[in-house]
Amino acid sequence: MAKQARYKLNLQLFGGDKTEKATPKKRQDARKKGQVAKSAEMSGAVVLFSALLSLSVFGGFMKERFIKLYTDVFQNRMMLEVTPENISALFNQYGLQILILLAPLLGITFLLALVSNFAQVGFMASGEGITPKFSKINPIKGFKNIFSMRSVVEFLKSVFKLILIAYLVYSTLWGQKESFARLSHVDAEGTYSFVAKLTMSLGIKIAAALFIMAVLDYIYQKYEHEKSLKMSKQDIKDEYKKMEGDPIIKGKIRERQRRMAMQRMMQEVPKADVIITNPTHFAVALKYDGSTMEAPQIIAKGQDYVALRIRELAKEHGVVTMENKPLARALFQRAEIGDVVPADLFQAVAEVLAYVYKLKGKRR
Repeated sequence: MAKQARYKLNLQLFGGDKTEKATPKKRQDARKKGQVAKSAEMSGAVVLFSALLSLSVFGGFMKERFIKLYTDVFQNRMMLEVTPENISALFNQYGLQILILLAPLLGITFLLALVSNFAQVGFMASGEGITPKFSKINPIKGFKNIFSMRSVVEFLKSVFKLILIAYLVYSTLWGQKESFARLSHVDAEGTYSFVAKLTMSLGIKIAAALFIMAVLDYIYQKYEHEKSLKMSKQDIKDEYKKMEGDPIIKGKIRERQRRMAMQRMMQEVPKADVIITNPTHFAVALKYDGSTMEAPQIIAKGQDYVALRIRELAKEHGVVTMENKPLARALFQRAEIGDVVPADLFQAVAEVLAYVYKLKGKRR
């Protein structure tokens, strides 16, 4: 008993042996809370790469726009009279020109960042992650988070990223040291071209390195996310009970449904043409309307107490009751309420109905 008590205490303290994969419901609940496997490094790498891509593709367009804007300032705006109307119009015009100049850069960056986020987590709209929670400012919990394994990994990742970028910058600039020495003999256009190529080359190297790191980081985040979602067998049992509901309540619901179904069935007994009995164990109520039915239909049936109740209702409403043990047993066992009589029992049921109609003086 003491060992079992200690084992239960360990389960409560440490969350149990979480060795089972998360259920679909656990994953769905975590997603609603914004808990998904996502690498922040991926977004940074994609933004840098998209900026370089837009500069390489639309660099000429942006250069022309910038020179045109710069030239217009010195050629047409130096003698402009300073009034509120002129300044407002000038800012509106230049604001539009700057927006057009930056549109390719901003558009491509935004689009690729959106694609990167969608590729990692899909479409997700959850405000729970940004909802302020006072439990997050708990100093004890915050102290534990600072010295957690996840924090150590994030710190080492940041240090490695800085070292990698520093190495790429150093190796790239050191490889161009001779070109830097010749810049004093190059005109402004050549200097601009050299700086642009060097910046583009360095940017591509950094973006490629960050993208590789982002892929590895995403794999790690995926692993950590799956690990955090793991459940113990007891968790799965508790979730199943929660989804299925309390067995006592379910039993009461089923009992209520049975009573309602029994009540509806008993309301159909007075509409029957004949009650076929065993005579004490089974009772089956049959109804036949040649204008709407292709074959006689079973509208009620019961065994023991229910059979007795059907016979009592039939007696109260003047429904004919006939004893036929084999037929009553066959109908009870082979057909459900609402079914038509099985084909091989048509003849026997027809003889019973013919006799009943003869007693009532009906013609069918």
